[in-house]
Amino acid sequence: QVQLVESGGGLVQPGGSLRLSCVFYGGIFSIYAMGWYRQVPGKQRELVAVVSPGGGATYEDYVKGRFTISRDHAERTVYLQMNNLEPQDTALYYCNARNVRAPYESDYWGQGTQVTVSS
Repeated sequence: QVQLVESGGGLVQPGGSLRLSCVFYGGIFSIYAMGWYRQVPGKQRELVAVVSPGGGATYEDYVKGRFTISRDHAERTVYLQMNNLEPQDTALYYCNARNVRAPYESDYWGQGTQVTVSS
């Protein structure tokens, strides 16, 4: 029932910024932790950031304060603001939703949005 739709990816030069958006459809948004992951060819998908239903955020070390995750309950949307982008940030970025009240693992994924950082 849950569907996630990402947008906002694109081509940007090193040092530039992008803002990714993920719209949540078909469920109770307030009981889902929302996250952003990224993946490059030949590597495993990696966690970037997670925001809890209450708004608490957790970031992986390699973000180094450059990214900010947030959620807007009225818009049922989670955002990832990415500043000072580096070529190493190039990846397919996926939105993730996890039901924090489910007694089992319940994850949903978007189709991904491509971020390319290159001069």
